[in-house]
Amino acid sequence: MPVTTLSQHLAAAPGARTPEGGAGSRLLEALAAAACRLAQEVRRAALVGNLGLSGDTNVTGDAQKKLDLVGNEVILDAVAPTGLVAAVVSEELAEARTLAREGRYVLCTDPLDGSSNIDINGTVGTIFGVYPRVATGPIGPADLLRSGAEQILAGYVMYGPATILVYTAGQGTHGFTLDPEQEAFVLTHPDLCCPPRGGYYSANMARETEWGPGVRRFVASLAAPAASGDGRSWSLRYSGALVADLHRSLIEGGLYFYPADGKNRRGKLRLLYECAPLALVVEQAGGAASTGTRRILDVRAASIHQRVPFAIGSVEDVARYAQAAGQDSPA
Repeated sequence: MPVTTLSQHLAAAPGARTPEGGAGSRLLEALAAAACRLAQEVRRAALVGNLGLSGDTNVTGDAQKKLDLVGNEVILDAVAPTGLVAAVVSEELAEARTLAREGRYVLCTDPLDGSSNIDINGTVGTIFGVYPRVATGPIGPADLLRSGAEQILAGYVMYGPATILVYTAGQGTHGFTLDPEQEAFVLTHPDLCCPPRGGYYSANMARETEWGPGVRRFVASLAAPAASGDGRSWSLRYSGALVADLHRSLIEGGLYFYPADGKNRRGKLRLLYECAPLALVVEQAGGAASTGTRRILDVRAASIHQRVPFAIGSVEDVARYAQAAGQDSPA
């Protein structure tokens, strides 16, 4: 059966698949190469002593796994030689890392989403969003503190039974599966379309008692189809890896949400390198993403590690969630 690799897919329409001619394509291919290496690192983690904690915490207070640090270096090593990236904002870096001062782009990334799953052989992922520079000279707030709508490229990689890369450059959303024999990503999910509603929801239910009353009522309605308004029967699926739970909603329809809670009054997930990239991917597939009161892509970051409440998935399900969450304190 004929296959189309990521390189062939990008070359088939130069300058159309990604922004600014071939520059966006080169950066995406560099990120794909990083994903190939990270897929190997994940598979071999137990064999080379990369399970467990590193002994440090990142800037947002999460305990770092050894593979978090490996993932961060793999991403930096992959994009630096391109000369296209002026700076990298990463979950694992306290400050933005300057790479090429003349670079066109700022890369925001969570190198290894869901890394707490590593030790139990669970699914993990990589998230990335790319912004064009808006200023000249040294990297400053104007380049870093952006709204998600300014992204020109975004995507994620999921390391599971297969390694899948999903990306958008503002012209639809496309998915590729890694063929380990070729060490190439092959187009397997062209023009992805998120169903307008689904039957799955993903949420950290251990936090439910700390959520606002509107969200709690919404959750209660999911468990009682007669009260849900449309008679649907919902099933809970929660893996602890944002990428994995989001991917299910994108493919099969449904909803992922992580509201503000007692510990995380402004939300837990980070805007620039988790929520905004995934929001662009899902919106380009016909889905939606919200803080509960605002479209995620309209939120401008006030700091590079800013957290926000988050709901993403099928457009009708996100709208219904937002209607409930809007009854609670604003984001």
